[in-house]
Amino acid sequence: ISVLICIFILIILYCYNIFQNSLNKDFEGFRKLFHRFLQVKGPSVEWSKINRPPEDSIQPYDKIKAKGLPHYIADSLNKLVVVKLNGGLGTSMGCKGPKSLISVRNENTFLDLTVQQIEHLNKTYNADVPLVLMNSFNTDEDTKKILQKYTHHRVKIHTFNQSRYPRINKESLLPVAKDMAMTGENADVWYPPGHGDIYASFYNSGLLERLIAEGKEYIFVSNIDNLGATVDLYILNHLVSQPNGKRCEFIMEVTDKTRADVKGGTLIQYDGKLRLLEIAQVPKAHVDEFKSVTKFKIFNTNNLWISLSAIKRLQEQNAMDMEIIVNPKTLDGDLNVIQLETAVGAAIKCFDNALGINVPRSRFLPVKTTSDLLLVMSNLYSLEAGSLTMSERREFPTTPHVKLGSSFTKVQEYLTRFESIPDMLELDHLTVSGDVTFGKHVSLKGTVIIIANHGDRIDIPAGSMLENKIVSGNLRILDH
Repeated sequence: ISVLICIFILIILYCYNIFQNSLNKDFEGFRKLFHRFLQVKGPSVEWSKINRPPEDSIQPYDKIKAKGLPHYIADSLNKLVVVKLNGGLGTSMGCKGPKSLISVRNENTFLDLTVQQIEHLNKTYNADVPLVLMNSFNTDEDTKKILQKYTHHRVKIHTFNQSRYPRINKESLLPVAKDMAMTGENADVWYPPGHGDIYASFYNSGLLERLIAEGKEYIFVSNIDNLGATVDLYILNHLVSQPNGKRCEFIMEVTDKTRADVKGGTLIQYDGKLRLLEIAQVPKAHVDEFKSVTKFKIFNTNNLWISLSAIKRLQEQNAMDMEIIVNPKTLDGDLNVIQLETAVGAAIKCFDNALGINVPRSRFLPVKTTSDLLLVMSNLYSLEAGSLTMSERREFPTTPHVKLGSSFTKVQEYLTRFESIPDMLELDHLTVSGDVTFGKHVSLKGTVIIIANHGDRIDIPAGSMLENKIVSGNLRILDH
């Protein structure tokens, strides 16, 4: 223990020297997180204490919807704030700058669609729902520049910044940063500490207090790249219609797990409270059990409805408790570092009368890759007032499984490979690998697999219709 105390004191002195010209709140947040990291030993959950949530703690969406809507739903909307997590860059899709500024449909970016959705709500119901963006130091400057284009839209837009913490040398446990600079050798030594930082950063910014003073009661939080995360009036009505003594302070939208979602966090009952269980917390011996779609049937969409007054109370009581995620990274020069993060959903156990709602899969439409981008750009979805909905012309509601190869990873290269986006209304599965291009007005149905061998190129001719076909490097077309 004495060794840990010495390490902690040494590191805090070192960090204080780095942070002294910065915000004390960032330093204080890092100090608390690092102190907890040193104290925690072993797994954060005991597997034998995990129970399935009680039936009434996860409500089916249809039951919530069956209550209908009151005629005064505009009053409820005026108590709501939409918060989008906007700290991520588009680097994984080969883009520079904030991911929210990538065009996803008809030249509209993620941010454009979000503004359109909220403006439509405000106009339709004569309401005042503001948009709040939680930026990071990576996205703040570029985002603020682009916000000028929404000046005349009927949406008030606010921003605040996530904290900025130093990455830690895995061996010495000392911060890699030597000073507060963000360029040169310091370019990779800082990081935003995960979306669990929303509670402290929102509170510290003063914006939370301002919104409460304006009569706002709840925030709807979601990832800005989840195009299914629109304001749901039925869930909002459920929140605001609860009796005062039993007000639900936290709702997590969950949806049924498929084999594509086996790594997603799930809800459990633990020590008498509803709790989020992430795969990183699962002992190795139980990982396969965690991935099971029979035992753990739902996963967290990260669409969350949270009471503003409850956030304020928990922050002031220093009672916000979230498991630490230790994220290993390798910097230039093969330097192994760790970054300490938290997840916004992990705080569910801190709130009173927390609830899960099992929502339709359509409320989880994340765009993480160009494979996802192809789906949302296609005729599978209709776009209206910033919201994407599955086309009525598709006969079954499931989304096709699309897997594009490494030649499609970067958005710019992906776009050059399609003269127009194929008709995918009757598609079940698409796999594309190698140097492949698509002409105009191509139609894909059933299961289509296109594989260009190394050194070969496949050009799918304009007007082609491929149904249950395998197209190989020499352009032989075989029945699947």
